[in-house]
Order: sequence, then structure tokens, then C-alpha cells
Amino acid sequence: MNSDRFALSFDDYLAEKNVLLYLNDAVTQLLEHKEEYTQFGVVRYFAEYFNSVKNGNHVLFREFNYIKASPHNRASFIRIFWRCFRQIGKNGDLLAAMEYSSLLQLLCPDFPTEMVQNAARIVLIDDALDSMMSFSDFLYSFQIQFYFEEFLESVSVIYQDLLSGKSPNTVIVPTSSSVEQLNSVAEDETKAQEAVESAIFAECIEALCERLKHNHPSPSTVREILANSQRVSFYGFLMAMTKSEEINQDIGALPNKSELLIDPEMDLELERLIAQISVSPTSNSSGSTTGLKELPKKASPRKSLHHRKRIEMESDGSTEETDSSEN
Repeated sequence: MNSDRFALSFDDYLAEKNVLLYLNDAVTQLLEHKEEYTQFGVVRYFAEYFNSVKNGNHVLFREFNYIKASPHNRASFIRIFWRCFRQIGKNGDLLAAMEYSSLLQLLCPDFPTEMVQNAARIVLIDDALDSMMSFSDFLYSFQIQFYFEEFLESVSVIYQDLLSGKSPNTVIVPTSSSVEQLNSVAEDETKAQEAVESAIFAECIEALCERLKHNHPSPSTVREILANSQRVSFYGFLMAMTKSEEINQDIGALPNKSELLIDPEMDLELERLIAQISVSPTSNSSGSTTGLKELPKKASPRKSLHHRKRIEMESDGSTEETDSSEN
């Protein structure tokens, strides 16, 4: 048990842990689908709902506004995306931004394409957005863009002010969408290949972190990143963030890059699934299903709430992954 929670007031603790967000969502979902839960009881429903929140499965097939509503939701969605599509990395496949967007929309139907494009720019920088990217390169860039979205919007404003010689020592209030801001930064860097003084940039970002209520990396990590060079470009800074193991550990959604494609628990589950399938005849005819066993499924509040087929993942297994090695 974390003793630091006792140092917070009641209201501060509820706000920090987003307790009211989950209570409100749980009650809303229950009222919308109450007929489905009368058969096993409200108590069991709440138990399963908060168990799914604890395990990070609660964001599956949910709307975008919900999956970005809290740091835990964002980290959970990043982890789900990794586990569902790890096979792409193990096969060494390269995909374009729009293909990664399609994969994300399998898990969140209204996931915005603009955020995927912003993540792709971190990897590609000067290359066209239809260029191909490896799964690992895109994944860590996507993690930074999605988890720190509001922070990056404000940092892009600071960067543009420094480029133009304006004083950035004011409250940062972005007035345009993040995609427009990042497009502007990308155009400026492409035209002039400019950069700003790392020390001044670090001071401005540190001041931003002190007043920003949204997710942001620790100021000490930012200083460490920017201390490696005298001048830095905006996308150079973002790329350094994707490579920072400290930032990755603070988010807590992904393993380090060397272990990204290693998941023994998942591989064992896949071996079990393949063993069950292998007992069926090899014929592709519709009548050749003898020998196939129906795979067991666990009850999930998300399945009932959304009337969608739940992707078998984590302890439930995943048919999206194999046991091949990375190229």
C-alpha cells in the first residue's frame, strides 16, 4: 500500500486517481444496459468493471474521449495496442501511417487519424507521411504523442516562439489544433533546418511543467535529454523522448525496446491455441470442422456493454500473435 496517499486530502485523492471518472462511467454503463446485469447482480457488475480497470482492459472498443480521459486509460490503451499487434514487429513488417491508423481504429473506432500522423512525423521527420515504419519505431513515437498530447502542443508553441525571437515566458494557451501546430513546426524546420538553444528550451519547458496540469515528463528527464547538445530541433527533442528509458518507465505501458517483442505468457497461450486448432482436418471445406474445440471465454463487462466480440488477449490469449522471432 502506498503511504503517500494519506498525505492527500479526500478531494485531491479522488481527483488524482480519477475515481469519480470511473464511478460515473460504471453507473452510466449499468443504466444503459441494466437488463443484461440483472441476471448476475449489480455487485458482481461493479466488481468486474473495476477489475477490468485495474487490469487495463476497460478501454478496449471504447470511444476516444474515454480512452484519453485519464493517464491510466492512455497507458492501458498503449499497452493493449502493443499486445494485440506485437506480431507485426516479430515479423519485421513495415507499415505506413494510414495502416497503423486502421489498426488503432480496430480497438477504438473513432481514434483520430491526425494523432497517428503526428506520431509518424516523429519517426519520419522530413520523409513523406506515406513512408513505411517499423512497429517498434511507430509504437514508441505513438506512446509519446498520445500520452503527452497536451504537453507537446504547449512545447510546440514554446519552440515556435523561440524560433521567431518572441519571449516564451507567458502562459501557454494553444489556439489551434495540435496537427496544425506540428505541421507549422515541421515546415519551419524543413525550410531552414533551424534549432533553438537547448539550455533556454530546457528552462522554458521546466517552467511549463510547473504550471501544466496535464501529463508531462519529469523536468529532470527533460534537462538530461537537452543537455546532450547545445542546439536542438523540435522533432529532435521528440525523438529523444521516444528513446528515453526513464520516460518509458514512468509511463509504465511498454517494456524497454530490447524486450518489446518478448512475451512468454502470450507465446505459451498461443501454443495452446495452435495445439487445439491442429487437431482439426486440413480441409478448408465448410464441413471439415470436426475436431475443433470451442475455445473457453471469460466473462467481461466490456463484452456485454458494447455487444462486440472481445479480442482474446493477456490471460485470455490472442489470436493476433505468433511465436516467430524478430527479423
